[in-house]
Amino acid sequence: MPRNENWTREQTIIALNLYCKIPFNRVSSSHPDIIRIANIIGRNPNAVKMKVGNFGSFDPELKAKGIVGLANASRLDKEVWDEFNSNWELLAYHSETLIAQFSNKPIEEITGIIIDDLPVGRDRETMVKVRVNQYFFRSTILSSYNQKCCITGLSVSELLVASHIIPWRDKDHIHHRLNPRNGLCLNTLHDRAFDQGYITITTDYKVKVSKWFDNYKQDNSIGELFLKYDRQGIILPDRFLPDKEFLEYHYDKVFKK
Repeated sequence: MPRNENWTREQTIIALNLYCKIPFNRVSSSHPDIIRIANIIGRNPNAVKMKVGNFGSFDPELKAKGIVGLANASRLDKEVWDEFNSNWELLAYHSETLIAQFSNKPIEEITGIIIDDLPVGRDRETMVKVRVNQYFFRSTILSSYNQKCCITGLSVSELLVASHIIPWRDKDHIHHRLNPRNGLCLNTLHDRAFDQGYITITTDYKVKVSKWFDNYKQDNSIGELFLKYDRQGIILPDRFLPDKEFLEYHYDKVFKK
């Protein structure tokens, strides 16, 4: 593809997918995912790096930190950002589908999801979409938090979870299931505690531990694993700061007061 040929909408959507998945301070033309996507869509790695950087100019969290992204964003970049920034479920599945199409590979292979127990048909298609969406959400959340638990700083990715602030099971808020501002990066233990309401995160981004643990103050492990983090500020993400309305919901509806 000639270097001066305009970016297509499909290529731009794939670049936004990359923006969500790569920590912003690691975006470079030598990043393996930048190189892989560049090869897939017929662009050079530097052009893909620049396109990903363009989206940084629209991100309010980066602006608040004095990071303005690149200044040469196009009208199409802004249109794609505005469209999908309010429709994360569409971005997740659509962008992964586009990557699969450009790669001429099944989406299961591209995302690494495994579904061996369902035959071809509507049930399998539904499950594939759910798994692809979950894969995208996890990738986005872990990237935003630089692969670290926001409470403990644990950086073993196999022990990290993309936790939902408003729970996945809440059917009244399904439109927020894949919103990265509805996510926290937690280790598996604190994810479980957060999901069950034994801890919460306040709107000033501090850990709050439930009084339920008062019955276990003599247990040294409770003090070490939970009580010592009470009122401690979390490690904030580079992007997609947790929405305060979602945090209020968790405190009101899930947290064990």
